[in-house]
Amino acid sequence: MDMNQIIIAPVLTEKTNVMREGDTKKYVFRVHPRANKLMVKQAVGKIYGVKAVDCNIVSVKAKPKSNRTKSGFRYGATTPWKKAVVTLATGDKIDAFEGVS
Repeated sequence: MDMNQIIIAPVLTEKTNVMREGDTKKYVFRVHPRANKLMVKQAVGKIYGVKAVDCNIVSVKAKPKSNRTKSGFRYGATTPWKKAVVTLATGDKIDAFEGVS
């Protein structure tokens, strides 16, 4: 698997912003469903040029959803996905997230 296929997108929410601004720099990414911790750490290091110290992976379950249409209710679910919380070494940061001035 290519490094650019492992990391799909960053997760940017209020909670991840707080994690990123704390003492330990933690960044959250949406990753490929077949990626493991070692692959994610290597991909972050190669793409962003930083040293990833730790990586935790969480499988996010699908949530049930319903939609009201003319013909009645339609029931379904969102797609399950996988996210990775990557901790960087002290002093490292990803400039794309921080907003380089």
